[in-house]
Amino acid sequence: ALQPDGTSLICSARTSASSIVSRLRCGRRRTGMVERFNGRIEDVLQSHRFHSGEDLEQTILRYVHLYNSQLPQSALKARTPIDALKDWQRQRPELFRKRVYNHAGCDR
Repeated sequence: ALQPDGTSLICSARTSASSIVSRLRCGRRRTGMVERFNGRIEDVLQSHRFHSGEDLEQTILRYVHLYNSQLPQSALKARTPIDALKDWQRQRPELFRKRVYNHAGCDR
């Protein structure tokens, strides 16, 4: 299917995936956990064919949810990122404005 500008949805999704990977690589300081996440999401983006921008977005959101809630990290003492963040919030509630919950997407 073609978009109004004449490009295919698959081409646009791949271009979007490439720009996302490029943006994930940007930044001055990186930690091991960030690098691990970037590597894993890059594998997901390169190993899938996306039929639309929405397909790409849903794949990324599903992966972020999986990563945050179901993949324990050795750097977090075998806890998931959400569990580690909830523990931190219990220990230092003054550092948080909102309750920690597992919702993929931008903070608001």
